[in-house]
Amino acid sequence: MARCRSQRRISATLPRRNLLIGAASLALAACGEKKTLTASHTPTLDMARLDKEVGALALRAKPGILGFGLTNLESGQYYTLNGDRRFPMQSVFKAALGAAVLAEVDAGRLPLAETVQLSGLQLSPPHSPIADAWPERRDYTLDELLVAAVSDSDNTAADVLMKRIGGPGAVTAWLRSKNVDELRVDRYERELQPDVYGVASFRAAWRGPGFATAVASVPPDKRRAAMAAYVDDPRDTATPRGMLVFLSKLVEGELLSAASTRRLIGIMAQSQRAGDRIKAGLPRGARFAHKPGTAGVDQGYCPAYNDVGIATLPDGRNYAVAAFLSGSTVSDEARASLFADLGRVIGRSVG
Repeated sequence: MARCRSQRRISATLPRRNLLIGAASLALAACGEKKTLTASHTPTLDMARLDKEVGALALRAKPGILGFGLTNLESGQYYTLNGDRRFPMQSVFKAALGAAVLAEVDAGRLPLAETVQLSGLQLSPPHSPIADAWPERRDYTLDELLVAAVSDSDNTAADVLMKRIGGPGAVTAWLRSKNVDELRVDRYERELQPDVYGVASFRAAWRGPGFATAVASVPPDKRRAAMAAYVDDPRDTATPRGMLVFLSKLVEGELLSAASTRRLIGIMAQSQRAGDRIKAGLPRGARFAHKPGTAGVDQGYCPAYNDVGIATLPDGRNYAVAAFLSGSTVSDEARASLFADLGRVIGRSVG
């Protein structure tokens, strides 16, 4: 189990420290980057505790593989478990998509007030309340699609936005231009989700419960082989280390304007999804602006179960968190409990 530890201390201007509403002392450094060193005012991470307690949770997760990362956003000190291993992102990628969309807004190329009318060919597989509401509702602003994709993890919203800004390759290219090298986006959700189960190309008739029917039509052994191939596929993956870099650069203001940074983090903070994961274990009064991602469970096998975001403690300290679990065979309740315990370890390890 590879671990990565480092400490970088950097100075942050007051505007950057105000990027998170109500947060103080925001500063961070991406893994491996050289920054000017200054004094840190937050306690150091308890590496011995993290080694012991995260390691125990990794054993508990078996045969699934756990990846975890934690960064002190004031000092830049970080910890990872399996930090350089690639994990399938599922909907975690929508945080990066949201950032790429807002970068187009910052550049003046994308007006969020623009309205699009959805056709049946633009619908995507579940989870997608927008697809479920079609054709009774067809018209959405790009801003509504942004909120639906990032906060509610709507697959149709994500695919429409991604096509609007140039497709998966454009998202990855934008990440590379910002020196975020260990996240890659390769497929639309309407491509990826059928691939997970070995299903043929998605069609509008499969929206909602129709997709489950299509999945059930694939023989169980072929579905399991497709899921195993998905877990091993380098496409649409991130490393815990790479996700910490993305989150750190987001908060630092290296990806977007101050207004767009606040907007994206605010949308992530609005999410009502996966409240029983990391958020459930954080100290009372902490806030978690996050993006979870979850693959469907088939034959007791869950290819991907994830949660990433910015944790703000009651005293204003901020930490980037990345948790990935692939190939899990335990129950949904056990997976949620495992991630909640990761939240508790964070609380015990930050001083």
